[in-house]
Amino acid sequence: MELKSARETGNEEEIQKLAATFEKVQAEAASHVQQNAFGRIVETAGGVNINAQTSPDSTVYFYSFPSNKLELWMSLESERFLDPVFREFYKEQNIILEERRLRTENNPIGKMVEAFLGTAFTEHPYKRPTIGYNEDIRNLTREDIRDFFDIYYGPNNLTIAIVGDVNPEQVEQFAKVYFGRYTEKSEPPQLTKIEPKQTETREVTLKLASQPWYLEGYHVPALSHPDNAIYQVISTLLSSGRTSRLYKSLVEEKQVALGAQGFNGFPSDKYPNLMLFYAQTSPKASIEEVDEALSLEIEKLKTEPVSEQELQQVKNQLRAGLLRSLDSNLGMGKALVGYEVKTGSWRNLFEQVQAIDAVTTADIQRVAKTTFVPENLTIGRILPQS
Repeated sequence: MELKSARETGNEEEIQKLAATFEKVQAEAASHVQQNAFGRIVETAGGVNINAQTSPDSTVYFYSFPSNKLELWMSLESERFLDPVFREFYKEQNIILEERRLRTENNPIGKMVEAFLGTAFTEHPYKRPTIGYNEDIRNLTREDIRDFFDIYYGPNNLTIAIVGDVNPEQVEQFAKVYFGRYTEKSEPPQLTKIEPKQTETREVTLKLASQPWYLEGYHVPALSHPDNAIYQVISTLLSSGRTSRLYKSLVEEKQVALGAQGFNGFPSDKYPNLMLFYAQTSPKASIEEVDEALSLEIEKLKTEPVSEQELQQVKNQLRAGLLRSLDSNLGMGKALVGYEVKTGSWRNLFEQVQAIDAVTTADIQRVAKTTFVPENLTIGRILPQS
């Protein structure tokens, strides 16, 4: 193995020291690592919260380790992506198929989300479900998995965030020792498809064994866009929690909905995406009444300036939410790696607070007038089969 960091400096003593340390760790690992024992090794060493998440933009692997197990983390993580075997392929394939059945095929909201995205997007991959379509999952082979791994799991497509009581110089040293074993790969293909500008309202209606639901989605820019903070403020103002405008109007005052929520960045936000609003119709109201009430609240953003008091409350809410997400090492690590991958720099995470503070009532009206227009709208309706 090439001990790059030491050899770059020509420090022969350091080279011998690192080589001996690595050989010792490698020998110990070989005596302990067994088939499917990765999780047990992590837990035995004090690791917790071992998991992985896949979004339309990336797959994130994470867990928390005691700070004195940094080298073991480097060894384990570099090893499992160095030359994976992909055991129990068919077992995992069936697990994914069952997950799709539960979350999509047997779930009215899951069915609508899939149909809604397929309607709102015509070209961009955001139109496809993250878990994949049934036929795609069934037709997967072990060779497909290996090919995907070889294309996308190279060192030039890997971003690591480590947060905790560690020495940055030691982190860099261990990273060069263990991840330095990776062979260089070609750059993975870059996403070049751009979603065409929408020119008219799109609609999708499903008749299912469900209570009525109403959805609206508007195309908005990516997380890296200068106006992203404005969209976050608008989303929070309209639809975040029981103090939001939609909840107060649709649920408490007009009582046309049992719940009304929404969020920015759907289904993800590395690329231009959707601001989504959705409401479950109350038993005594119609979907048309929900549509009318929601449209009225959105129209107010264009015609009536938000009060400074309400705007400051939303800013405080967003700031508090961001700080809470950074309250743990795991939360900060996931946030840092997310901003690095999606925006090109982890530093943008901390600049987001300043961007939110800078949002004005005029900004909200400007963005609302250009975004919330019929030619940028996709509507989804779930109607009872009866």
